[in-house]
Amino acid sequence: MKLVKAFVHRSRVSDLIHALGAAGFQRLSLFDVKGLLRALDSREQEYSVVLGDLVVSEVQMELFCEDERVGEAVELFRRVGWTGRGDAGWIYVLPVEQGIAITAEDR
Repeated sequence: MKLVKAFVHRSRVSDLIHALGAAGFQRLSLFDVKGLLRALDSREQEYSVVLGDLVVSEVQMELFCEDERVGEAVELFRRVGWTGRGDAGWIYVLPVEQGIAITAEDR
């Protein structure tokens, strides 16, 4: 099993959720984060007093998938997540040692 972690512009998230769902991917989590992606426009940036620099509100998307579907997932993130500009985000693939469902049987 793998964890595909992508940092994408907020404007691409809805299309990514729909594309991943249509492809049958189900284990997806979303996190609002501040990052240093190149802003699409000035409205997307804000100044961070903590970091002392301009930051962009991004979304970190985490998808758990079987090893044999990693290429498909990465391609969806690349194709659907692209903003039309060079630096549209980043994708990381990490190994997952084990995934265990929490069920009523655990009680």
